Amino acid sequence: MKIIVIGLGQMGGNMAVTLKRAGFDVVGSDVFETARDRLAAQGVTTAAPDALPDGDVYLLSLPTSAHVREVIEGSPGLLTSASPGSVIVDTSTSDPSVSRELAAKVIDAGLEWLDAPVSGGPNGAALGKLGMLLGGETATLDRVMPMLEAMSARRTHVGGPGSGHVVKLANNYLCATNLIATAEAVTLAAKAGVDPAACLAGLNGGSGRSAVSEVNFPEWILSGRFDSGFTSGLMRKDLRLARDAAEGLSLDLGLLQQVVAGWHADAEHPTDADDFNHITSAILAQAGVDFAATGRTDQESSA
Repeated sequence: MKIIVIGLGQMGGNMAVTLKRAGFDVVGSDVFETARDRLAAQGVTTAAPDALPDGDVYLLSLPTSAHVREVIEGSPGLLTSASPGSVIVDTSTSDPSVSRELAAKVIDAGLEWLDAPVSGGPNGAALGKLGMLLGGETATLDRVMPMLEAMSARRTHVGGPGSGHVVKLANNYLCATNLIATAEAVTLAAKAGVDPAACLAGLNGGSGRSAVSEVNFPEWILSGRFDSGFTSGLMRKDLRLARDAAEGLSLDLGLLQQVVAGWHADAEHPTDADDFNHITSAILAQAGVDFAATGRTDQESSA
């Protein structure tokens, strides 16, 4: 199986290295020469977009649906340049309506389609421990399963083309909501004199727990690291996509509208370039507690 990875940012580059390490024939491509050079330094063959070799799978890791459309319809134009029967796998978090449109065109062109948005960040991509939400035909899924198994620890087939991107937006909406809600809950407890770490332990032992309280808060927020590899700008983009999807379906989802507004209320706090976990910072600041200090071990605090 020859895999062409298109988009060599933190996610795509790490996916390419992981697949190479797993024994696949991998070629990485990116419009930026610096990204290609960085991957080549890690032992992966690279090619410019206008010089792609034939592949069995074209694995896309791109910022937006517009970039996915350009790769498929524009340059390098996989609709016409990819060999019949090859598979296009879109790991980006894309607009589901665009994904379904492109999937239909891909299939009409004699290619196969799978949307496979991922979670787990750059570290998960580097370790082959991603979570994947899969939208496409079962036969296509079976065909690329060896590749998916090398990349991921969890794979969930949620339906036909575009379904993976629908569920990914639903997931990110919940994550964005839980970041705000958990920050408010911890702030309430801290202002009332409860240690934030103790509050989180209580939440995680009860019905209020979530991946945000169990992972994000200890890993990136209370630690003060804020280095998850996922930006606030990307989360804002995903929330806008979720809002647009709801409006396109004539749904009145009041909480979604409030969450989108909350994430866009102050473009500087956090900035689009900031780690997305920083959405909690202004909320937690109200408690007047050094949350980073509460996340350190006793040894670190006394050092």
